[in-house]
Amino acid sequence: MFPSILIVDDEPSILKSLSGLLSDEGFEVMTASNGYEGLKIIDKESPDLVLLDIWMPGIDGIETLKQIKKENPYVQVIVITGHGNIETAVKATKLGAYDLIEKPLSIDKIIVAISNALNFRRLEEENRYLRKKTIEKHSINGTSPPIVELKKKIAVVAPTDAWVLITGENGTGKELVARTIYQLSARIEEPFITVDCATIPEEFIESELFGHEKGVFTEETAKKRGKFELADNGTIFLDDIGDMSLKTQAKILRVLQEKKFQRVGGRRTINVNVRIIAASNKSLEKEIEKGSFREDLYYRLNVVPIEVPPLRARKEDIPVLIDTFFTEYSKQFKSEKKTLSPKALELLCGYSWPGNVRELKNFVLQTAIMVEKNVVGVSDIPDQYKSPVKEVTESPEQEFFRIDSLKNAKKAFEKEFLKRKLSENEKNISKTAKKIDVGRSYLHKKLKHLKSNGLEDNKR
Repeated sequence: MFPSILIVDDEPSILKSLSGLLSDEGFEVMTASNGYEGLKIIDKESPDLVLLDIWMPGIDGIETLKQIKKENPYVQVIVITGHGNIETAVKATKLGAYDLIEKPLSIDKIIVAISNALNFRRLEEENRYLRKKTIEKHSINGTSPPIVELKKKIAVVAPTDAWVLITGENGTGKELVARTIYQLSARIEEPFITVDCATIPEEFIESELFGHEKGVFTEETAKKRGKFELADNGTIFLDDIGDMSLKTQAKILRVLQEKKFQRVGGRRTINVNVRIIAASNKSLEKEIEKGSFREDLYYRLNVVPIEVPPLRARKEDIPVLIDTFFTEYSKQFKSEKKTLSPKALELLCGYSWPGNVRELKNFVLQTAIMVEKNVVGVSDIPDQYKSPVKEVTESPEQEFFRIDSLKNAKKAFEKEFLKRKLSENEKNISKTAKKIDVGRSYLHKKLKHLKSNGLEDNKR
């Protein structure tokens, strides 16, 4: 199909001459003598490109351009005018015009401008297609309630510039969540830079993050741009942030507060505009209690918290994930797609998956390679996946929130508190009483009362 072009101009001679010349060049040409007529044709025919005159009666070219870009943002517009000036060109460009050509028109200039605009449109379409395929390829699969809730949070926070702290166990897909947020953000055209805080040696992390000047390190002969500089105007993903040393945390915090830094060995201040997405498989609140994570950095990063659920909390997604991974590997290996027998699938849904989605994906890869049959049965599944489900006990905090009255919550807290303090003091009542600032006889009576609920009375 030939590209279609709409010419919008109030001069009949321009419409006639341009229409004839562009038709000779192989374009499908439509014409309109005013902006209102042009907008109706665009709405009905969706041309690939519009040649738009600025000075017209009724709706002028600038107003027409605004309406075109509002309703059809991907239609390319080239403005033509006999009264071209810098102010008009700037205004038209800001509104989304691809180019501006002055009258009297040169057919050679028009053909070149049209060719460039159509090529630009083609690149935009390819980018949108590739971006869509990338999002589909790395999409978060599943329809379980925890995943539906996760997707909702991502959809809300992604278009904003808010910083995000992602938590979850190893293998749950924290980086996938981070990349999905980036792909749905306004910074999609800018860099996405990943920093694995757990693997960079302490002596090199400052150089990795902020770069260094030439000659600072004997083995480095050239200056180096750091991760923050490379991520300018884009997104930086700080993975395993909980494994970063306190010294590095202090430097990160300063950059996040001031949005500027200096390379190692440098004097020039570099300003940066980055969106921060951080992730941790550790409880940063517990790391703060232990003194290994800065509280001020935690509150700086934890603008929007997102927790990625473990696979055992979303078992209804296991069949979907297995099917997705088998599809992926059948394309990769150019082989027929494998499936699981109902009994094999039931067995795998009963496994606890301590390695989460990562472990499941490794299992599917192993099966795709090692099992020759297209229908995988129970006998084809390694013994490690045949173990019964490991019961996952609730934390005391989770238990408390399931209690429906304040009175019972107080009792539960008292029980857990005394249990922990006894354990910390080797179940010595005298020592424990002193530590929690109560009398020994009072503690002894309390323990006697709670003994039936699982607290041992060790009289020492």
